[in-house]
Amino acid sequence: MNSNQFLQFMDKVKIYDLTQRLSVHTPPWPSYMPLGIQYFKRIAGAHMGQGANGQIITTSNHVGTHIDGEIHFHSSGRCIGDVPLKEWVGAGAVADISDMVGDYDLYSPEMIMSKVEVRKGDILIINTGYHKYGWDQKHSDEVRYFVKHPGPDKDFHKWALKLKLKWIGVDCGSADHPMNTIIRDWHPKAFVEAEKVLKAKTGKTWDEYFPPKEFYQVMHIKLFPAGLVHAENIGGDIGKLGSQRLWIGCYPLKGIEMESAMCRIVAMAQPK
Repeated sequence: MNSNQFLQFMDKVKIYDLTQRLSVHTPPWPSYMPLGIQYFKRIAGAHMGQGANGQIITTSNHVGTHIDGEIHFHSSGRCIGDVPLKEWVGAGAVADISDMVGDYDLYSPEMIMSKVEVRKGDILIINTGYHKYGWDQKHSDEVRYFVKHPGPDKDFHKWALKLKLKWIGVDCGSADHPMNTIIRDWHPKAFVEAEKVLKAKTGKTWDEYFPPKEFYQVMHIKLFPAGLVHAENIGGDIGKLGSQRLWIGCYPLKGIEMESAMCRIVAMAQPK
Protein backbone atom coordinates (compact mmCIF):
# COMPACT_ATOMS: atom_id res chain seq x y z
CA MET A 1 0.00 0.00 0.00
CA ASN A 2 1.52 3.34 -1.02
CA SER A 3 0.92 6.63 0.76
CA ASN A 4 -1.98 7.67 -1.47
CA GLN A 5 -3.72 4.32 -0.99
CA PHE A 6 -3.18 4.59 2.75
CA LEU A 7 -4.70 8.08 2.89
CA GLN A 8 -7.68 6.98 0.77
CA PHE A 9 -8.21 4.00 3.05
CA MET A 10 -7.99 6.15 6.20
CA ASP A 11 -10.43 8.65 4.71
CA LYS A 12 -13.05 5.88 4.70
CA VAL A 13 -12.34 4.64 8.22
CA LYS A 14 -15.29 5.03 10.59
CA ILE A 15 -14.36 6.90 13.78
CA TYR A 16 -16.32 6.38 16.99
CA ASP A 17 -15.99 8.79 19.92
CA LEU A 18 -16.13 6.82 23.18
CA THR A 19 -15.88 9.86 25.42
CA GLN A 20 -18.49 10.95 27.94
CA ARG A 21 -19.62 14.58 27.65
CA LEU A 22 -17.82 16.87 30.09
CA SER A 23 -19.66 19.53 32.08
CA VAL A 24 -19.86 21.05 35.54
CA HIS A 25 -22.76 18.61 35.89
CA THR A 26 -20.54 15.57 35.18
CA PRO A 27 -20.23 13.75 38.51
CA PRO A 28 -16.69 12.84 39.60
CA TRP A 29 -15.93 9.55 41.27
CA PRO A 30 -17.49 9.83 44.75
CA SER A 31 -15.53 12.15 47.10
CA TYR A 32 -13.41 13.65 44.28
CA MET A 33 -13.49 17.33 43.31
CA PRO A 34 -15.93 18.07 40.46
CA LEU A 35 -15.19 20.21 37.43
CA GLY A 36 -15.38 23.96 37.95
CA ILE A 37 -15.26 26.51 35.11
CA GLN A 38 -15.27 30.30 35.41
CA TYR A 39 -14.49 33.20 33.09
CA PHE A 40 -11.61 35.46 34.12
CA LYS A 41 -12.23 37.75 31.14
CA ARG A 42 -14.93 38.30 28.52
CA ILE A 43 -15.03 39.78 25.02
CA ALA A 44 -16.66 42.98 26.26
CA GLY A 45 -14.68 43.22 29.47
CA ALA A 46 -11.00 42.78 28.66
CA HIS A 47 -8.61 45.07 30.57
CA MET A 48 -6.90 46.42 27.46
CA GLY A 49 -7.64 46.42 23.73
CA GLN A 50 -9.93 44.00 21.92
CA GLY A 51 -11.50 41.55 24.32
CA ALA A 52 -11.43 37.74 24.31
CA ASN A 53 -13.10 35.06 26.36
CA GLY A 54 -10.77 33.31 28.81
CA GLN A 55 -11.54 30.68 31.40
CA ILE A 56 -10.00 29.07 34.48
CA ILE A 57 -10.69 25.39 35.10
CA THR A 58 -10.37 23.60 38.45
CA THR A 59 -10.93 19.88 38.66
CA SER A 60 -9.69 16.54 39.87
CA ASN A 61 -8.43 14.13 37.21
CA HIS A 62 -11.29 11.68 37.79
CA VAL A 63 -14.20 13.48 36.16
CA GLY A 64 -15.85 12.06 33.06
CA THR A 65 -13.83 9.85 30.75
CA HIS A 66 -10.33 9.59 32.21
CA ILE A 67 -7.34 7.28 32.29
CA ASP A 68 -5.94 6.26 35.67
CA GLY A 69 -2.15 6.48 35.66
CA GLU A 70 0.27 4.14 37.37
CA ILE A 71 1.08 6.58 40.18
CA HIS A 72 -2.60 6.88 41.08
CA PHE A 73 -2.00 3.78 43.24
CA HIS A 74 1.71 3.02 42.74
CA SER A 75 4.04 5.77 43.91
CA SER A 76 7.09 4.51 41.99
CA GLY A 77 5.16 4.12 38.73
CA ARG A 78 5.12 6.39 35.70
CA CYS A 79 3.22 9.66 35.47
CA ILE A 80 0.77 10.08 32.60
CA GLY A 81 3.19 12.24 30.62
CA ASP A 82 5.97 9.66 30.91
CA VAL A 83 4.00 6.98 29.08
CA PRO A 84 4.83 6.81 25.34
CA LEU A 85 1.94 7.49 23.00
CA LYS A 86 2.33 4.02 21.45
CA GLU A 87 1.14 2.52 24.76
CA TRP A 88 -2.12 4.45 24.54
CA VAL A 89 -2.88 3.45 20.95
CA GLY A 90 -3.19 0.11 19.17
CA ALA A 91 -5.23 -2.91 18.20
CA GLY A 92 -7.96 -3.91 20.57
CA ALA A 93 -11.37 -5.36 21.20
CA VAL A 94 -14.71 -4.07 22.41
CA ALA A 95 -16.77 -6.66 24.27
CA ASP A 96 -20.48 -5.89 24.66
CA ILE A 97 -21.61 -7.96 27.65
CA SER A 98 -24.58 -5.72 28.44
CA ASP A 99 -26.99 -8.62 27.87
CA MET A 100 -25.12 -10.77 30.41
CA VAL A 101 -24.79 -8.54 33.48
CA GLY A 102 -26.96 -6.41 35.76
CA ASP A 103 -26.78 -4.68 39.14
CA TYR A 104 -23.82 -5.90 41.25
CA ASP A 105 -23.06 -8.76 38.84
CA LEU A 106 -19.61 -10.14 38.09
CA TYR A 107 -18.09 -10.50 34.65
CA SER A 108 -15.50 -13.10 33.78
CA PRO A 109 -12.83 -13.66 31.13
CA GLU A 110 -15.10 -16.33 29.66
CA MET A 111 -17.89 -13.77 29.17
CA ILE A 112 -15.51 -11.43 27.38
CA MET A 113 -14.11 -14.13 25.12
CA SER A 114 -17.57 -15.42 24.26
CA LYS A 115 -18.25 -12.03 22.66
CA VAL A 116 -15.00 -11.14 20.90
CA GLU A 117 -11.50 -12.43 20.24
CA VAL A 118 -9.00 -10.91 22.67
CA ARG A 119 -5.33 -11.20 21.75
CA LYS A 120 -2.15 -10.79 23.75
CA GLY A 121 -1.18 -7.12 24.03
CA ASP A 122 -4.66 -5.83 23.13
CA ILE A 123 -6.50 -2.82 24.42
CA LEU A 124 -9.76 -4.12 25.91
CA ILE A 125 -12.92 -2.05 26.31
CA ILE A 126 -15.85 -3.56 28.21
CA ASN A 127 -19.41 -2.45 27.53
CA THR A 128 -21.40 -3.41 30.62
CA GLY A 129 -24.37 -1.37 29.44
CA TYR A 130 -24.05 1.01 32.39
CA HIS A 131 -23.05 3.95 30.20
CA LYS A 132 -26.82 4.38 29.75
CA TYR A 133 -26.99 5.53 33.39
CA GLY A 134 -24.44 8.30 32.79
CA TRP A 135 -25.33 11.81 33.88
CA ASP A 136 -26.31 13.03 30.40
CA GLN A 137 -28.35 10.00 29.35
CA LYS A 138 -32.14 9.52 29.21
CA HIS A 139 -32.01 6.91 32.00
CA SER A 140 -29.47 8.78 34.11
CA ASP A 141 -28.99 7.26 37.56
CA GLU A 142 -25.92 8.46 39.41
CA VAL A 143 -26.19 5.94 42.26
CA ARG A 144 -26.66 3.02 39.92
CA TYR A 145 -23.78 4.22 37.74
CA PHE A 146 -21.26 4.45 40.58
CA VAL A 147 -22.60 2.09 43.25
CA LYS A 148 -24.36 -0.80 41.49
CA HIS A 149 -22.42 -1.43 38.29
CA PRO A 150 -20.95 -4.88 37.54
CA GLY A 151 -17.31 -5.64 38.18
CA PRO A 152 -14.66 -8.27 37.51
CA ASP A 153 -14.72 -11.69 39.13
CA LYS A 154 -11.88 -13.11 41.24
CA ASP A 155 -9.94 -14.43 38.24
CA PHE A 156 -10.23 -11.43 35.93
CA HIS A 157 -7.12 -9.53 37.02
CA LYS A 158 -4.93 -12.63 36.63
CA TRP A 159 -6.27 -13.18 33.11
CA ALA A 160 -5.63 -9.54 32.19
CA LEU A 161 -2.03 -9.76 33.41
CA LYS A 162 -1.45 -13.06 31.61
CA LEU A 163 -2.61 -11.50 28.35
CA LYS A 164 -0.42 -8.43 28.97
CA LEU A 165 -3.22 -6.10 27.92
CA LYS A 166 -2.14 -2.54 27.10
CA TRP A 167 -4.98 -0.99 29.06
CA ILE A 168 -8.60 -1.69 29.93
CA GLY A 169 -11.61 0.60 29.53
CA VAL A 170 -15.01 0.37 31.23
CA ASP A 171 -18.28 2.23 30.64
CA CYS A 172 -19.05 2.68 34.34
CA GLY A 173 -17.64 4.31 37.45
CA SER A 174 -14.74 1.96 38.14
CA ALA A 175 -12.82 -0.99 36.74
CA ASP A 176 -13.13 -2.52 40.21
CA HIS A 177 -16.43 -3.82 41.52
CA PRO A 178 -17.87 -1.00 43.66
CA MET A 179 -18.14 -3.35 46.64
CA ASN A 180 -14.39 -3.91 46.47
CA THR A 181 -13.84 -0.18 46.99
CA ILE A 182 -14.60 2.28 49.80
CA ILE A 183 -18.11 2.56 48.32
CA ARG A 184 -18.90 -0.62 50.25
CA ASP A 185 -18.59 1.37 53.51
CA TRP A 186 -20.28 4.47 52.17
CA HIS A 187 -23.35 2.54 50.97
CA PRO A 188 -23.96 -0.26 53.49
CA LYS A 189 -27.49 -0.93 52.22
CA ALA A 190 -26.13 -1.45 48.72
CA PHE A 191 -23.55 -3.89 50.10
CA VAL A 192 -26.35 -5.99 51.64
CA GLU A 193 -28.06 -6.07 48.24
CA ALA A 194 -24.82 -6.98 46.48
CA GLU A 195 -24.06 -9.81 48.88
CA LYS A 196 -27.52 -11.28 48.30
CA VAL A 197 -26.86 -11.31 44.55
CA LEU A 198 -23.48 -12.99 45.06
CA LYS A 199 -24.84 -15.59 47.50
CA ALA A 200 -27.63 -16.53 45.10
CA LYS A 201 -25.10 -17.15 42.31
CA THR A 202 -22.11 -18.60 44.18
CA GLY A 203 -23.39 -19.67 47.60
CA LYS A 204 -20.64 -17.58 49.22
CA THR A 205 -20.59 -14.37 51.23
CA TRP A 206 -18.74 -11.41 49.78
CA ASP A 207 -15.69 -11.84 52.01
CA GLU A 208 -15.56 -15.56 51.29
CA TYR A 209 -15.53 -14.96 47.55
CA PHE A 210 -13.44 -11.78 47.72
CA PRO A 211 -11.11 -11.89 50.77
CA PRO A 212 -10.61 -8.17 51.46
CA LYS A 213 -6.82 -8.28 51.87
CA GLU A 214 -6.47 -9.80 48.41
CA PHE A 215 -9.26 -8.08 46.48
CA TYR A 216 -9.65 -4.55 47.85
CA GLN A 217 -9.33 -2.39 44.70
CA VAL A 218 -7.46 -5.28 43.08
CA MET A 219 -7.74 -3.80 39.57
CA HIS A 220 -5.84 -0.76 40.80
CA ILE A 221 -3.45 -2.07 43.44
CA LYS A 222 -2.26 -5.25 41.72
CA LEU A 223 -2.35 -4.18 38.07
CA PHE A 224 -0.86 -0.68 38.16
CA PRO A 225 2.61 -1.84 39.36
CA ALA A 226 2.65 -4.08 36.26
CA GLY A 227 1.87 -1.08 34.03
CA LEU A 228 -1.70 -2.24 33.31
CA VAL A 229 -3.95 0.76 33.91
CA HIS A 230 -7.52 1.50 32.91
CA ALA A 231 -9.91 4.14 31.64
CA GLU A 232 -13.22 4.74 33.38
CA ASN A 233 -16.49 6.47 32.45
CA ILE A 234 -16.30 5.52 28.78
CA GLY A 235 -19.45 6.58 26.93
CA GLY A 236 -20.28 8.38 23.71
CA ASP A 237 -20.70 5.97 20.80
CA ILE A 238 -19.87 2.78 22.70
CA GLY A 239 -23.45 1.50 22.31
CA LYS A 240 -23.04 1.55 18.51
CA LEU A 241 -20.09 -0.83 18.38
CA GLY A 242 -21.41 -4.16 19.63
CA SER A 243 -18.53 -6.63 19.97
CA GLN A 244 -15.70 -6.34 17.49
CA ARG A 245 -12.00 -5.79 16.98
CA LEU A 246 -10.93 -2.22 16.26
CA TRP A 247 -8.06 0.23 16.36
CA ILE A 248 -8.35 2.14 19.64
CA GLY A 249 -6.68 5.28 20.91
CA CYS A 250 -6.60 7.10 24.24
CA TYR A 251 -5.32 10.68 24.18
CA PRO A 252 -4.56 12.15 27.61
CA LEU A 253 -2.73 15.37 28.34
CA LYS A 254 1.05 14.90 28.42
CA GLY A 255 1.16 15.94 32.06
CA ILE A 256 4.54 15.16 33.58
CA GLU A 257 3.23 15.34 37.15
CA MET A 258 -0.24 13.90 36.48
CA GLU A 259 -1.33 10.77 38.37
CA SER A 260 -4.31 10.44 36.00
CA ALA A 261 -5.87 12.54 33.27
CA MET A 262 -9.14 13.28 31.55
CA CYS A 263 -8.84 12.09 27.97
CA ARG A 264 -10.49 11.55 24.61
CA ILE A 265 -10.95 7.92 23.57
CA VAL A 266 -11.71 6.91 19.99
CA ALA A 267 -12.19 3.65 18.12
CA MET A 268 -11.55 3.23 14.41
CA ALA A 269 -13.29 0.57 12.32
CA GLN A 270 -12.24 -0.57 8.87
CA PRO A 271 -14.43 0.55 5.95
CA LYS A 272 -17.24 -1.83 5.07
